[in-house]
Parts: sequence; structure tokens; C-alpha cells
Amino acid sequence: MRTVALVAPYATPNTLRYVLALTELPGVRSVIISADPAARFPPALRERIGAFEKVTDCFSAQQLASALKRAATRVGPIDRVFGVLEQLQLAVAGARDVVGIPGMSLEVVTRFRDKSVMKAHLRAAGVPCARFARVESNADAERICDEVGFPVIIKPVDGLGARATFRVSDAKELADALRRTRPSAKNPWQIEEFLAGTEHSFETVTIGGKHIWSSSTHYLPGPLAAMENPWIQYCVVLPREDDSITRFSPINHAALDALGMQTGLSHMEWFTRPDGSMAVNEVGARPPGVNIMPLMSITHGVDMVKAWVRLMALDTFDPPTRRRAAGCAFLRGQGAGSRVVGVRGLDRVHEEVGKWIVSATIPTAGDPRATGYEGEGHVIVAAETTAEVEMALTRIIQTVRVDLG
Repeated sequence: MRTVALVAPYATPNTLRYVLALTELPGVRSVIISADPAARFPPALRERIGAFEKVTDCFSAQQLASALKRAATRVGPIDRVFGVLEQLQLAVAGARDVVGIPGMSLEVVTRFRDKSVMKAHLRAAGVPCARFARVESNADAERICDEVGFPVIIKPVDGLGARATFRVSDAKELADALRRTRPSAKNPWQIEEFLAGTEHSFETVTIGGKHIWSSSTHYLPGPLAAMENPWIQYCVVLPREDDSITRFSPINHAALDALGMQTGLSHMEWFTRPDGSMAVNEVGARPPGVNIMPLMSITHGVDMVKAWVRLMALDTFDPPTRRRAAGCAFLRGQGAGSRVVGVRGLDRVHEEVGKWIVSATIPTAGDPRATGYEGEGHVIVAAETTAEVEMALTRIIQTVRVDLG
């Protein structure tokens, strides 16, 4: 019997899927660590949990380590501990180190979370990626911009996705950015050269340092373009046949080796430049967002949440075969208001492409304006061919409108 801990900060519907998957694994005793009380978890699920530990802050390595030690006194030594969210990875790794639980150390996980450390390791290994600098002063910012030339990308060193990431096109825009927020040792920036091209993701399963399975998606357009243009209804496509896996795998594997990926599912964002060359953007040692997990489940005929939990708990994974294409259209509210006032075009979309719609989250009047670029809702489609998926997504983003007021 293996005892496995999952850090589940809050009992949200998505988090509960991972908790349920862990409690259903044969041969596994589950430990759940949460900032929510046990009463927030459904009674039927609580009965399946081997041990529950309440903490005030799931993002504190010290609190997680203490919770793991308390649980161990009741259910025995903890064999594995993991969490889903990007923001949890440093705290979980720190707790692993303190308690002595197998898995990626704080030193390794820092390479995935600190963008400056990440890019330094990638460039030292010869992995193609943007030139960069960790910026802690105005002088640092001006120096790297002189070196790589405009435009540049500014982002937090521990950023998540494209949040708080923006493009600076000239010296005036840089000066404006520096006036708004000064970089410092306590608030460092990452400034990188701007890489133009099409953007993709690359998800890889690694066990004991060996990369055994991959999947790749296309962003239409990329996350930064979606952030810069709130009117864009963007999509993620997981094609049925994709030569990106063959072409990009050597770069992907070299990057993961340079960063020290051991066991888990990684999420890499990468570019194909106009000249056909490829470059790594960022890498996360955790499951992907923007609905890529359900897209992988649909296209490969497996429940990727259950497969990932099994991977993290038991170090095993059965590589699935891709069977069809899928995609997700994100519905982003239009207008200056703070609430959804209506949704148009749904009936027409169902008439035209309804046979390909797998699931949808549609906002209703009164819902608050979304704070992230994922928008207020989404529609997932699947089909036998990539062309059908792309056609269906195009009709959805051209037809459905979420009005804000």
C-alpha cells in the first residue's frame, strides 16, 4: 500500500476531480491537505480519504511539511506528494525536501518556476530560446533592451501563462512601463527578446527522467495576442495528425533534460518562427491549463486527470493513441461593462456545428466579467478530422457573442 498526499487548496469542482481520482486508485491510501475544512468536501468523497489535514496556507512549504508529518503519525510514511496548480509547485517541492519524500526537489522545481533560472539552464544546454535578462533596476532594463532590440516582452519571473505579460515596442513604452512599476530585487522583471511565429504547446509524460509520450496543440492566436486584444475570441486546437511531435521532440527532450524533469506531465509553450526554426518559450512541471487536459482526454480516449494522478501516485502511465481531433473556442465578453448582459448566436451555432460540440460552458446574464484571458465561457468540439474541428471553431467564434454591460 502506497500512501500519497494531494495538496488541494480549495474544494472547487475541478480540484474535486483530482481528489476523487486519487481516492479511487487501488493500492493507494490518500492524504488530502487543504485550506478548506473537510466539511466542504462531499460526504461520499470524505469517506474515501485516508487522512485529511487542514492548513491555513497551502502555498507555505512549512505548513505543508507540518501537515505531512502529522498525517504520517496516523497513516505511516508518505510516499508521494503533489499538487495541480502551478503556484503550488515550489511549496510542494520545499515540503518534499523537509520531510524526505521522493520527487523533484526545490532546486529542480525552481528551474521551472523562476523564468530567469529556466532560461539560463536552457541557453547553457544549447536549447533555442529567447535572449533574456533578470531585471532588478531601470538600468538593467535599458541594458537588455539595447542588447536585443525592440520589441521585447516583459513578464514576472514567476509568472503563470501570459498573465502580467506585455510587449514593449520602443524606448518610450519602456520608460512608461518603468514609471508605472520599478523593477527591484524584491520585484524583479524578466525581459526577453520578442519571438515572432506561430505558438504551440507540447505536453510530455516523463518517468524517472525518460520521456515516454507527448501531445501537442496549436494556439490560434497565441496567449500574448489574446491578452493584448480583448476582442479576440481565441482557440486551442489539438489536431488528429501532427508532425510537430516528430519535429519538436528533440528540442522538447533536451529542454526537459536541462531543467531536470523526473516524473510527471510537463507543459511547454514553443514557437515555430517564420523561417521554420523552433524555439522554447516556457515550461511548467504540471498539467496544462486552457482546457488542454480535456482535449487530450477526448482525442486519446482516456481520462487524463485519472492518468496523471496515477502517474504521480504510482509512477506508471499507459501511453494512449490519438484517435481524433478536438479544439476549444474561448468566449470572451465584449463591451465595457462588468457583468454579462446576454449571449447571442448560440441557436445558429447549434444548427451549423452542433454535431461536433462535445461540451460547453455558457455564461448567463449577471455573471461577472472574467479577469483572465480564458474569458467568460468556452465551447469544446471534436471531429474525425482537424479540418472539421477548425471549421467548427471558426463558426463558433464568428457567431457567438458574449455582451457585457
